[in-house]
Amino acid sequence: MRHTKNETSTTTLTRLIKALDAKHPVTITYTKADGSETIRTIELYDITVSNAGDILIKAMDRETGESRSWRLNRIESYSVHRTAYTVARPAANETVTRPAHGLATVTVLYPIDCPATTRVALLADELTA
Repeated sequence: MRHTKNETSTTTLTRLIKALDAKHPVTITYTKADGSETIRTIELYDITVSNAGDILIKAMDRETGESRSWRLNRIESYSVHRTAYTVARPAANETVTRPAHGLATVTVLYPIDCPATTRVALLADELTA
């Protein structure tokens, strides 16, 4: 279990991107908006930056089977597994119906073969823009 308070957000993001590339699930301890903590095992499929400048981890929640978003700065600890993904993802043309929470997101585009460290740099550039 890695604690995010003991590493930079860049290091955390790099490890999560590597888990995304390898299609390894991640168990996170997450602080909700109301201050309560929850532990979830998720299967990442995208990382975006919101208009407010928050890095959003988009993933399938293994407990509910739903597509969810988590803010990187609210992840307290995480553990990357070596197993494979098991939750089916929505098709690319299928929209996920979830109530809006007032966050607009900006997707950062990069080549498929782009290394994880380069993707972190692109996300950091997007945050400063």
